[in-house]
Amino acid sequence: MDELIVQGKISSKILTLRGKQVMLDRDLAQIYGVETKYLKRQVQRNIERFNEDDFMFVTTKEEFESLRSQIGTANFAKTRALPYAFTEQGVYMLATVINSPTAISVSKNIMRTFTKLREFSKHYNALAKQLIEIDRKHDKQYKELRKALDELVSSSKLVDEKVMGFLK
Repeated sequence: MDELIVQGKISSKILTLRGKQVMLDRDLAQIYGVETKYLKRQVQRNIERFNEDDFMFVTTKEEFESLRSQIGTANFAKTRALPYAFTEQGVYMLATVINSPTAISVSKNIMRTFTKLREFSKHYNALAKQLIEIDRKHDKQYKELRKALDELVSSSKLVDEKVMGFLK
């Protein structure tokens, strides 16, 4: 149960920016139990580990303003520097530079959460495809059934007309 609470807390901090699932520096610092400036300092000291966009990127002013309006927390009002956004790989790399028992434990939970979200996404996409296929087949079957019923109704009208007339 405790792990589920932690994973729920972590998954609520995972955002989508530039088409990637990321976590912001301030959220990671809070989860790791360190100050954001310490986290950023460790990243700058080890920038060669994070200098590619698939690990970490600095948000743009527009992204920051969008995040600020979406999240709407007072903590963002205090922020002067643009936040760093860490991808799953970046979060793992971050755990190597913030070397504490808390960071190691939390990193494991973060990795598990990313994995569960990826698994959920795969199942969700597969289910969506199945629903589209069922709908498509249903539509085709419906049209065929409707055509058959129309033919049956029109042929029964012909029979009714013959039977209802006067016989000589």
